[in-house]
Amino acid sequence: MPDFAHETRLTAAGGASYVIGLDEAGRGPWAGPVTAAAVWLDPDRCPAGLLTEIDDSKALNPAARARVFAGLHEAVATGGAAIGVGEAGVDEIDTLNILRASLLAMQRAAEDLQHRATILPTAALVDGNHLPALPYPAEAVIGGDRHSLSIAAASIIAKVTRDDQMDKLAKDYPGYGWEHNRGYGTQAHKTALAALGVTPEHRRSFRPIREALSLTI
Repeated sequence: MPDFAHETRLTAAGGASYVIGLDEAGRGPWAGPVTAAAVWLDPDRCPAGLLTEIDDSKALNPAARARVFAGLHEAVATGGAAIGVGEAGVDEIDTLNILRASLLAMQRAAEDLQHRATILPTAALVDGNHLPALPYPAEAVIGGDRHSLSIAAASIIAKVTRDDQMDKLAKDYPGYGWEHNRGYGTQAHKTALAALGVTPEHRRSFRPIREALSLTI
């Protein structure tokens, strides 16, 4: 289970008072944006029961993710947390590549947190092995959503936010099953591509979409 060990270590070593966690959702899908979240947790003011529920978003079922998502936003209202969200759209993914677009989404999430919160982040823990451009020190943590509470919280915010976005896009582009597959390359999505074609929300830099486009030319 994730804990505050990484946050505590950074605070003790460098005097970083406000360590945020950064994570993203949606690097692998064939469609839709990549979404990132930045989260700061105050261990003294965030409800203890909520902290025990925070885990890697992939380890939680949808109901648990929704419950923690709501709890984190409630903690913002009481000063126990701060949240920022950012995304990079399909055009940016196709122009920059998915890795750079993911880092851009993280940068935007960190900026959004700083804009919304009364705190000024002093360090960041980032899931993975690459770092976004930030104006303060950052540390990459492989598997960070399994180890850091701040990163795990960010993974939940990013996942639920992106799922909600894909639900909305599914209504605009029915037939692809995005409300279920979230844009990932399931067989149902592949079948819909063959029958319905490529939408503006598909990532043309991804090989399955390039192949689908070549079949229609």
